[in-house]
Amino acid sequence: MTEVRDNPDRQRYELEVDSRLAIAAYDRRDGAIVFTHTEVPEELAGHGVASRLIAGALADARRQGLKVVPICEFVAAYLDRHAEDQDLIAADAPG
Repeated sequence: MTEVRDNPDRQRYELEVDSRLAIAAYDRRDGAIVFTHTEVPEELAGHGVASRLIAGALADARRQGLKVVPICEFVAAYLDRHAEDQDLIAADAPG
C-alpha cells in the first residue's frame, strides 16, 4: 500500500491499494479546499480505504493551512465522526 498523495494537476488526492486507485476530488478556492467527490473501486469498498484517503487528505490540508468545505457526503460524514478534524471546516461551509 502506498500513502495518500496529492495530484494537483488532476485536482485530487489519490491512494493506491492492490493496484487500484481511490480518489478524493477537490477544487481549491481562496485558502480552502472544496472536496467534491470520493470514489473507491468496488472491490475495495468496506475495507477502510476511503477513510484512510480522507484522513491523509485532511492531514495535508492542515499542513497547508487550508480550510475544508465538505461538499462530498463521505467527507462530511467523516468529519462528523472525527471531532479532532472539525476545526478544519470552513465557517461558511454548507451543511
